[in-house]
Amino acid sequence: MFSGIVEETGQVASFLGGRLEVRARKVLEDLNVSESISVSGVCLTVVARHEGGFSVDVVAETLDRTNLGDLKPGSRVNLERSLRYEGRVGGHIVQGHIDGRARIIAIEPDGNSHRIRFKAAPSIMKFVVEKGFIAIDGVSLTIANRTKTSFSIALIPHTWEITTFGERKVGDLVNVEVDVTAKYVGQMVELYFNDKLSRRRRKGRQ
Repeated sequence: MFSGIVEETGQVASFLGGRLEVRARKVLEDLNVSESISVSGVCLTVVARHEGGFSVDVVAETLDRTNLGDLKPGSRVNLERSLRYEGRVGGHIVQGHIDGRARIIAIEPDGNSHRIRFKAAPSIMKFVVEKGFIAIDGVSLTIANRTKTSFSIALIPHTWEITTFGERKVGDLVNVEVDVTAKYVGQMVELYFNDKLSRRRRKGRQ
């Protein structure tokens, strides 16, 4: 479990045969093998620790759902260690389970901040609520506004500088995790109405 508050950006050292090696500093302070770590929003298990970095294994399912397949030596990634229960949660509850990818369709300066717009599939957009939470590449963000097919977020200078957003460009794909509470509510409502429809159909056949 994570909060979406990026601790540092790491750098990809190598990515061969599903083994991703990342150079880092801050997150290594108390990072142990078998613990979870968020790499650009993706919850992965640390399989090795080494001087100046760590390694994780990335399976085919993860590559299909995320943008990790685009990584190459030198790429920067957002890093966050898993939450401790005694700590503050500055963002929102982030599982590190990516729901899909969205494409950046606009990046515009907005005073001292930046506004970024993303185009996403209906499976993601149905959970996107204006002023609600969303995690993009592991960063906890607030949705500024939405249309039927896209949504935008506003980045303060601090977030722009300490995450990989400062390197993003139009056309890039990003990892998206919608608010887990919205998914639970959506599923319960769907089940409720499906059950109600089923009972009506059974009653109509009697």
